[in-house]
Amino acid sequence: MSKTFFNARTALLAGAMLCATATASFAGAQDYEFQAVQTEVKKGPAATVSVRLVDKRTGKAVPDAVIFTTRMDMAPDGMEMMTTTVEASGSTEGVYAFTTNLSMEGGWRFQVAAKVQGEPETVKGEVILKAVQ
Repeated sequence: MSKTFFNARTALLAGAMLCATATASFAGAQDYEFQAVQTEVKKGPAATVSVRLVDKRTGKAVPDAVIFTTRMDMAPDGMEMMTTTVEASGSTEGVYAFTTNLSMEGGWRFQVAAKVQGEPETVKGEVILKAVQ
């Protein structure tokens, strides 16, 4: 076997191993999920909504994500244009809490976008809640 063939074969195998390792270690935004801590929330001007960001590969909560977009609307009840403000009110070990004005009983959709450390893609999700008396 020639030295040139050996070096080319070694480089090819090393490249293949590097690619296999790289694809196995990278996560994507689809590997994360927002989950409602409670799906029923008492209606009112200071309703607290909490969501958990979970790594679906491990089932563990993801702390220290940067939440940068939120939207609360009544899309589940056919009123997507009825929106309300959402204010971040803290996070603990992968659970992110928000204060919002759930002015009516019924279905509410909470959309969230976040950046997860080490993840180049934006993680987006939504949870469906029900405001109750």
